[in-house]
Amino acid sequence: VQLQASGGGLVQAGGSLRLSCAFSGRTFSDYAMGWFRQASGKEREFVATISKGGSTIYYADTVKGRFTISRDNAKNSVSLQMNSLKPEDTAAYYCAAGVITTIRGSLYSYWGQGTQVTVSS
Repeated sequence: VQLQASGGGLVQAGGSLRLSCAFSGRTFSDYAMGWFRQASGKEREFVATISKGGSTIYYADTVKGRFTISRDNAKNSVSLQMNSLKPEDTAAYYCAAGVITTIRGSLYSYWGQGTQVTVSS
């Protein structure tokens, strides 16, 4: 499985970004997809996850109401729409694929390379 994340960049506080993750190598609909982030000097943290068919979604409390995860099984991609961005959202964002829908990063089998999001105040 290969995961390619894109869409990061520099944005002012209050702005929006949309991250995308392209999946290849296996059947996309066999995998739950998650987004995680890691700020400089901090541990990786869960952001959002979506089940194989898209019916189950979980968000971290810190992003609930501001971020939206979605997937397109026909296009083998998952997206993270990030609105009302805050400086504390600054981090490298990673997409991940796993067989179960979970907030635990250790249970994801495949990881993308990360895309940097920087939110200026």
